[in-house]
Amino acid sequence: MKAWDVMAMDVAPHRPEVLASTDEGRAIVVSLPSGEELGDHEVHERAWVVVTRGRVEAIAEDGGRAEAVPGTLFEFAPHERRTLRALEDSQLLMLLTPWPGSDRKMG
Repeated sequence: MKAWDVMAMDVAPHRPEVLASTDEGRAIVVSLPSGEELGDHEVHERAWVVVTRGRVEAIAEDGGRAEAVPGTLFEFAPHERRTLRALEDSQLLMLLTPWPGSDRKMG
């Protein structure tokens, strides 16, 4: 068993920390300083994003918006484009599955 206290982690901005990476999925902690964003972001996998610190705004490609605080969980379909903008210094836990995405080349 492995365990991480993601609420207590202090990840440096612009230096995502990969907690785990297997064929089944990947867990990554990302720090976003206030005003910065994962702009027009897309991954090949299904993504679950949990806000663990701060406050963020999620903007979907269809224009939908949601503001999120710690404990908020977002689910994004594979290839769903979105922007995650930090409204204050924030930290996110991203879970991607399967890893790598099914339309990527393995190896």
